Amino acid sequence: MALTLLEYGLMNQASFSVITGDIGTGKTTLIRQLLNQMERDMVVGLITNTHPSFGELLQWILMAFNLECESRDKVEMYKIFMDFLIQQYAANRRTVLIVDEAQNMGPQALEELRMLSNVNSEKDQVLQVILAGQPGLRDNLRDPRLEQFAQRISVDYNLEPLSPDETREYIRHRLGIAGGSPDIFDDAACQAVHHYSGGIPRLVNLLCDTALVYGYAEQALHIGVKLIEDVARDKQKSKIVPLRQAVHDTARDENSEPLEQPPGKKGHRGAQIPPKREMRVAIASESERQRNYLKMMLERSGLKVVAAVPIGDELVEQLNREQVDVLLMDLDEGADRSRDLDRLIDQIRSQCKIPVLFNDSSSADSGGAISDLGRKLTLKLTSLIGRG
Repeated sequence: MALTLLEYGLMNQASFSVITGDIGTGKTTLIRQLLNQMERDMVVGLITNTHPSFGELLQWILMAFNLECESRDKVEMYKIFMDFLIQQYAANRRTVLIVDEAQNMGPQALEELRMLSNVNSEKDQVLQVILAGQPGLRDNLRDPRLEQFAQRISVDYNLEPLSPDETREYIRHRLGIAGGSPDIFDDAACQAVHHYSGGIPRLVNLLCDTALVYGYAEQALHIGVKLIEDVARDKQKSKIVPLRQAVHDTARDENSEPLEQPPGKKGHRGAQIPPKREMRVAIASESERQRNYLKMMLERSGLKVVAAVPIGDELVEQLNREQVDVLLMDLDEGADRSRDLDRLIDQIRSQCKIPVLFNDSSSADSGGAISDLGRKLTLKLTSLIGRG
């Protein structure tokens, strides 16, 4: 609808068209699409920075149309621009000025823009202006001092976030355009993407793109809700990406209560349950790549990896009962099969008094690692501690 209204405004020579929306809703994408559809009888100038600290508006306008603006006072710059508009009109070309990030324009700059549009006659619009910006632009335009400006706005549309159904269709459309299967993300995953992104297309793109990377690392054939939650949890930890919903950072079984109770939460008999200490895990594997992979999976599942070392006799010396709760020993494809692993494991158990979970990743089939490996290993490690 926004694109249709912009096209309508250009076709009907609207003086001002205004498109607003929150960060990441697609305003700049719309502008780019509109530029690609511009007819050859249009001369277009694009301004992407309107902050007052970067110079006067008239200077930016002249630069947008490749007009001389250096060492000129304001009167000279105004005359240069008016002469340019008249020249284009005489050549049967329409001049369109597009201002992106227009929320930075204060009342004075907007009023200056309106004054420039006075060159328009009642019959023909010599200059058409398209403003795109965040919701603050709408607030600026409601200023009583800009009533004359507001009366000249012919097109006004506010981009809303995508609904859950629109988010699902958006994800699958992009997958189809890229040549992939639209069903890579199941319905629950699409719902989770909408939940954490709030339907903001830019955040949808970010979550889905990262989920595909995680899925590739785990060799998963489909993206499910668990992977989306892992991505959202990692993004939340960075405290940079502004997710619309928080992720609860607890490792849990599908049919059980969280493994770690929040501080002060009451048990079944009403007693206060003290918060549990974060489980500390050491990883032993021949392959550095496998160690890094397992470290990533376990940390995303809420465990603390305190060491990741190769398998060998020196492993015993690197394990400290006071610092490690459990050892995960992984036998990957690069492991030395001739080594007496049973003797090494017995030595670790007897000398270090640390439970050992043995995982043979080399026996995995061609389908690769299990997508919820982190959750399953977490449950195994937790049950091992419970027994020990």
